[in-house]
Amino acid sequence: VKNVIDQHLTTLQPGCGRVEVAFFGGSFTGLSIAHQNEYLQVVQPYLESGRVDGIRISTRPDYISQELINNLSKKRVVAIELGAQSMDEEVLNLSGRGHTPRNVVNAAGMIKDAGFELGLQMMTGLPGDTPEKSLNTAHAIIELQADNTRIYPTLVIRDTPLEALYLHGKYSPQTIEEAIALCAQLYEVFQQAGVKVLRMGLHPAENFLNGQTLVAGPFHQAFGEQVMTQVWHLRFALYPGYLPGTKIDIYVNPAQLNAAIGYKALNRKKLQEYYRGVYFTADASIKKGHYHVDIHR
Repeated sequence: VKNVIDQHLTTLQPGCGRVEVAFFGGSFTGLSIAHQNEYLQVVQPYLESGRVDGIRISTRPDYISQELINNLSKKRVVAIELGAQSMDEEVLNLSGRGHTPRNVVNAAGMIKDAGFELGLQMMTGLPGDTPEKSLNTAHAIIELQADNTRIYPTLVIRDTPLEALYLHGKYSPQTIEEAIALCAQLYEVFQQAGVKVLRMGLHPAENFLNGQTLVAGPFHQAFGEQVMTQVWHLRFALYPGYLPGTKIDIYVNPAQLNAAIGYKALNRKKLQEYYRGVYFTADASIKKGHYHVDIHR
């Protein structure tokens, strides 16, 4: 762990912002407290020196207790993310997740009461799931006062029970189009509620790209970009000013310029079907999620 931290710290530029060490990829609190503390202790000198600002962990909702919470607090853990996945009892049962919505509610309450930053991850397209159930899960995450979320469309992975269901025709994953459309809707729900969406779609691991692990499902290397393209497409669709033969200048916040233009410039190409010219400009005075349009006849 120390070697990994040192390696990453050497790549950071001065003034890069907040630096955290994250223990992800498993259920951290499923380890014994002694084993947890072995990892957490390695980070303490970096926290004391100010080179690292905090520790972030991920775990299961049913692997949280007051004893564990107290220990994490002493070790300067600042954020806990729970794999809630769904807040629908039937979906969790059919998916064999091993926890209940009540586990999520109880764990989230303990985390918030202890002053941690709360992340609640969700999945779409699980067995028994529907877009309506996914939206209900999003609203439940908001009600639990999550600070952030991650949205992962369900993928069929080799040598898993879900693969067996898929191969026997008992499970159908979302199409890429369905997953993008739903995630775009979920993103806007979370944005309006002030819940930060940290990621959409799994990280493109090498074994996904070479076909060794992924069997089926809505995976794309640029899934998050495609979702944000759809988000901005829907925002532009609300604009009532389509006037054939005119040119338009669209001003957006610099941080969202690429998303507004779209993956492979898809949004610009769609708008060009309605206007003689479409031009995007970064403008720091525009709030994120908003845009301004000038029309030139």
